[in-house]
Amino acid sequence: MKSIILNGSDKNDRTGERVRSTLLAEFEAKGWDVEHFALCEQKIGNCAGDFFCWIRTPGICNVNDDNRMIAEKLASCDLVVYLTPVTFGGYSAALKRMVDHQIQNVSPFFAMIDGETHHLKRYKKNPDLLVVGWMTAPDTQSETIFRHLVQRNAINFHVQTYVSSVVLAGQSDREIQASAQQWLGDLQSGRSTAQVDLPIIRAAGRRVAETRRALLLVGSPKTRKSSSNSLGAYLYKQLNAQSIQTETIYLHTVLRNPQKMQALLDAIDKADLVTLAFPLYVDTLPAPVIDALEQITSHRKEHNRNNRQLFAAIANCGFPEAFQCNNALANCETFARQAGFVWAGGMALGAGHMLNGIPLTEGGGMTMMMRQSLDLSANALAQGQPIPEAARDGLAKPVIPHWLYRLSGWWRWHQQAKANNATKSLKRQPYLSNVK
Repeated sequence: MKSIILNGSDKNDRTGERVRSTLLAEFEAKGWDVEHFALCEQKIGNCAGDFFCWIRTPGICNVNDDNRMIAEKLASCDLVVYLTPVTFGGYSAALKRMVDHQIQNVSPFFAMIDGETHHLKRYKKNPDLLVVGWMTAPDTQSETIFRHLVQRNAINFHVQTYVSSVVLAGQSDREIQASAQQWLGDLQSGRSTAQVDLPIIRAAGRRVAETRRALLLVGSPKTRKSSSNSLGAYLYKQLNAQSIQTETIYLHTVLRNPQKMQALLDAIDKADLVTLAFPLYVDTLPAPVIDALEQITSHRKEHNRNNRQLFAAIANCGFPEAFQCNNALANCETFARQAGFVWAGGMALGAGHMLNGIPLTEGGGMTMMMRQSLDLSANALAQGQPIPEAARDGLAKPVIPHWLYRLSGWWRWHQQAKANNATKSLKRQPYLSNVK
């Protein structure tokens, strides 16, 4: 039996090291062939969101770094293990960076699974999944969101058996060992972790002051040409029309520049409202967004920010069901709580790909409901109030019928592949030679 461990912890993470060493010992005792990757030491860039691994070089990421080598190994293993500190109820940025690249191992074409839209398999066999997170102290909400994310990943990666667990830093080595034995026992017997539902998370009540200054953070690598920017820009145009000073920062342009990152942190300190607009990447936030939120949280804890600033989020996904963004929005609420913001609520759009970065004012009837929903949100946020339920429901309404979106997706992927002379290789399995 072959296992690949993707370790998303930092080098000095003591709890992560204890979990890793305990698991390796248990694997060795069972005679497993194990390969461990400390992701912080690998050269793995952020997923560009260009879908070239589907329509230009099907099955292989367009970026030739360590992500390709790991993706190839994942296609031939029996078990993949994710190790990570629980970050806002999700994975660390280091782990999520590689998880985002796993889309090269699935097909762009759609399938129905339990009434939901997901992607088809690329390979006949997919590894089982073990995900272990750790926290310094109990946090039931974060743990539930974490377990929910694992089960969503299991669906999208067509995993037959998956196990998720959370370890506390204060647990003894013997307790961690007993847990590890239980995890492997459950996997061997085919017992997946019991399903969980996301906790009901409500926006906070009205903030003390009205909004005078608002900051939009766009989390898409496509920056100005993204659907995230289309949604956020329209909302902020409405805020600006109410005499609110607005600013937009594209996260992908600042993360590797210390001066620009400091300017972002300064802008957050001055804002009454911060809004994150982002695309869904493998069931939750993209890795660069997690990276940015981690840095923002550290900054705010260091400077003891406590001025009742609002934080809101707008998600969009490539599936027609907007509810597939719910885990990511729960991550956003957890971030707001941990970073000392007042959660003003989140909203989500399904089939966000249809916007293709166009301004909402140029979208005609297709964007009418989006504009109405964002108008409602702007009016509420300007007064320091949370996003109204009517706005959330309006944005979540399907742009087109789900069946038609899935059908158009088949046509769209073929057209894009045709433009790249890749039509005949859309379903290829480049790592099949290594799959037994």
